[in-house]
Amino acid sequence: MRTALVIGTGLIGTSAALALNRRGVAVHLADHDPEQARTAAALGAGTDQAPEGPVDLAIVAAPPAHVAGVLADAMRRGLARGYIDVASVKGGPRRELQARGLDLTPYLGTHPMSGREKSGPLAATADLFEGRPWVLTPTRDTDTEVLNLALELVSHCRAVPVVMDADAHDRAVALVSHMPHLVSSLVAARLEHADEAAVRLCGQGIRDVTRIAASDPRMWIDILSANPGPVADLLTDVAADLEETVRALRALESSDEDERRKGGTGIEDVLRRGNAGQVRVPGKHGSAPRVYETVTVLIDDQPGQLARIFADAERAGVNVEDVRIEHATGQQAGLIQLMVEPKAAPVLTAALRERGWAIRQ
Repeated sequence: MRTALVIGTGLIGTSAALALNRRGVAVHLADHDPEQARTAAALGAGTDQAPEGPVDLAIVAAPPAHVAGVLADAMRRGLARGYIDVASVKGGPRRELQARGLDLTPYLGTHPMSGREKSGPLAATADLFEGRPWVLTPTRDTDTEVLNLALELVSHCRAVPVVMDADAHDRAVALVSHMPHLVSSLVAARLEHADEAAVRLCGQGIRDVTRIAASDPRMWIDILSANPGPVADLLTDVAADLEETVRALRALESSDEDERRKGGTGIEDVLRRGNAGQVRVPGKHGSAPRVYETVTVLIDDQPGQLARIFADAERAGVNVEDVRIEHATGQQAGLIQLMVEPKAAPVLTAALRERGWAIRQ
């Protein structure tokens, strides 16, 4: 691939353009808002000047509701040899293109499974897709050249290609992305009018659950409007589980010992099912989940503290596999949780204590 046209210079489009430009591909940028395309160009994503002729690959990064229309326009104008989109829903755009009577051999639907709570070109980064799955949904009609161009794009972005059927993809993202976002928003909504004294007690648990609720509602309306059926089916199942959980909690309030026992069993069941599902979440780089030991260290909220602790871990010869920070309420301090291989935990603990760090058991 020598040339590309990115249509839609938001977070995903600009991030892909940055990655391609870094790999020496001549990238042209277009957007319904010319100022946004100019911003992406100023960030080093390419040029906002139109290409002089057909490019190798056109990448449509428009909202799901507009993908088919933008693709149809680009294909009729002959802007590229191959066309892909990066929308989070795949079945709908393909069916709409088919209904428009277009030849779909030069088209391939794709979806990079990566993003951020922030949107727009200023939130973009060339490494957004590194190590992340990038779904490709070819059909028997997909031209081999287009598939190869898409695979080259995925390689340039350092992502991991995953081939799926379009409708199977839509059901999958409803489960792992769209439904969780709504559930996160429902939990966060309980905080809107909560008493300030209660909100001040928020810890890492509520931060983890509500983090994705900070995303742009307009973007999510577009996403959910393109995939409402599978998401509604999943929420129906969640609603049934919630009803059972409410009944179990009410039973725990009962003065009848048998009822309380049933309630406890019901709550234990949902918690154990949660355990069973959570362990299936892939680990680092999409690998099988691994069990790490956590070394918890008290740190002051001052410049350089994190750099010091990571440097001390390096001196101890310990690789930190993952990290979390929990800030103390009302104090300029917090707890940093360093996840390491079990055999490395005592080594790291001893080394950090020797260097004056306060270890929490």
